[in-house]
Amino acid sequence: MNGDALHPLADRAVAARDTAREVPSPCISVCRMDPASGFCEGCLRTIDEIAAWSGMDDATKRSVWRAIELRADAGFLSSAGEDRP
Repeated sequence: MNGDALHPLADRAVAARDTAREVPSPCISVCRMDPASGFCEGCLRTIDEIAAWSGMDDATKRSVWRAIELRADAGFLSSAGEDRP
């Protein structure tokens, strides 16, 4: 996540990279789906990723986190004061 240290997802993204720790949920309790992008405005997951999260193994959760970081870097952040292109 480029330059997003103030965004609530930034700290969680760092924690998700730590293989010695449990993979944290990306949820930041801003649960609104953006119809244009198909991503949650808070955590940048798709509805399918959100629904499947609790049943995912750690490797799959980390792959979702990598996708979230790519989405954030692509400018899809829209909550917590962030702008989207």
